[in-house]
Amino acid sequence: MKAKKILLWVLAAILTLGAAKYQRMTGPTYPKKEKITLNNTDYNLEFIRSHGGDEDAAITLDIDNNEVSGKLFFKNYPPVEDEDLTNVEFRHDAVKEKNVMIANLPHQPPAGKLMYYIELSHAGDTKTLFKEKPIVIRFKGGVPAYVLIPHIIFMFLAMLSANAAGLFAAFKLPQFKPYTSITLILILTGGMILGPIVQKFAFLEYWAGVPFGWDLTDNKLLIAFLAWITAFLFNRKKENRISTIAAALVTLIIFSVPHSMFGSELNRETGEVIQGFIQF
Repeated sequence: MKAKKILLWVLAAILTLGAAKYQRMTGPTYPKKEKITLNNTDYNLEFIRSHGGDEDAAITLDIDNNEVSGKLFFKNYPPVEDEDLTNVEFRHDAVKEKNVMIANLPHQPPAGKLMYYIELSHAGDTKTLFKEKPIVIRFKGGVPAYVLIPHIIFMFLAMLSANAAGLFAAFKLPQFKPYTSITLILILTGGMILGPIVQKFAFLEYWAGVPFGWDLTDNKLLIAFLAWITAFLFNRKKENRISTIAAALVTLIIFSVPHSMFGSELNRETGEVIQGFIQF
């Protein structure tokens, strides 16, 4: 029995880490990576799609060659009618004792977005990246570590506990029942309490899901919370494995959906934060 429990916990951990990794890497705010060849030299570049804080967003390219020049082109997203592109020159600078190229995107209000592409040149060889499908970057307010870190920890533990509860229920281990309650408490704390506080710091809104909006991240959290409330209620008087398995499956599926997809977006005409869409 003990070996079986350990095996199920290991499997729960693998599912949790796998879902977290998949969600992060497929999300529209995860940095976009691109490899280019410029004048017979290969460069592996990374382009940010999310920026927090009150400062400009630095587009930093790992190019240690002072002979390479470049331009950053950008404008609002969604584009404002008749808006022209703005462009700035990349500069060479040292960051952490490493020579890189940097150009800044101007700071935007929380949930404001810009779209950008770049042009690089070296000895007559010029490459343009993302002109046909510009990268979209979303800005957000700074979230204090004392709020963000507990939120992340509680949500990770909630996912781990959910997977463990579902597996224990599937293999008919009685421990699934207390883990059903623990999962509900973790989602309540990390998601329904700390989540809106993080949202407020980042996008000036406590809640952008149903019934106030269609923010997918908030609505995913709401679905998971309702699933575990249902499982908790069904298990109050007697064991109900099916409800716990169903709640675990729902949680695994919705938390595998790319994070920040259909996330908050600033309506520049009204100044309101609405549900939007970030290009892939």
